[in-house]
Amino acid sequence: MSDILNAIIMGIVEGLTEFLPVSSTGHLILAGELLGFEGPADVAFKISIQLGAILAVIVAYWQRFWGVAVGLTRMEAGPLAFTRNILLGVVPALVVGVFAYDAIRALIDSPMTVAVALVVGGIAILLIERLIATPRFASVEAIPTRTALLIGVGQCIAMVPGVSRSGATIMCGLLARLDRKTAAEFSFFVAVPTMIAATAYALYKERDALAAGEWQLIAIGFAVAFVVALLVVRSLVAIVSRYGFAPFAWYRIVVGSIAMIWLMAR
Repeated sequence: MSDILNAIIMGIVEGLTEFLPVSSTGHLILAGELLGFEGPADVAFKISIQLGAILAVIVAYWQRFWGVAVGLTRMEAGPLAFTRNILLGVVPALVVGVFAYDAIRALIDSPMTVAVALVVGGIAILLIERLIATPRFASVEAIPTRTALLIGVGQCIAMVPGVSRSGATIMCGLLARLDRKTAAEFSFFVAVPTMIAATAYALYKERDALAAGEWQLIAIGFAVAFVVALLVVRSLVAIVSRYGFAPFAWYRIVVGSIAMIWLMAR
């Protein structure tokens, strides 16, 4: 299979999974293992194409971001609270990411870590769905400062491939008594600065391994991830508001179990 076709498949996988609580990085690692799509720059590729999915959030919620930007120039309370909470949700991951990059990179080369994390994370989601109390916060602006920071700390768990950045953020949000819609949207918005920073840092760290061919593949994966993620992000809030997160938990458990059996049998 050609590298270009592999890049397209990986872009589809990224776009489908970035905002679902199933771990996009984990799926990219397993897909790369299955396709044999590996190389010295594969880590940078897997991280960089996630930025295509992040661009989908900016496009889908452009009116919200524009409203916040305009509100900030007028020092309005709502946009200021929105920005404060997003920054608080981002800072812990940025700090941990810089100091733990080499350890995280090593885990990205471990498909078995992904498989185990998928199963454990699925079980955790089922438990959290049973534990959540009546929601108290129905908008990103309404989240208290301390709660936003705690959710940001919880997001750091997702640096283990297979845990899921969106899943960790959403589950921490539910435990902090955000309603499902707000927990999902907070995860979307926090992803924008988090993944922009992660991509820039990964490209800097892996710059010596990137050749002209890798840049072409990154561009293809980026574009495909953007288109697919744009479709997903528009429908996810409606899905979780109606059905909750249990279907994704069972999906994680099934896929993780199959992956473990396959990896052990090779």
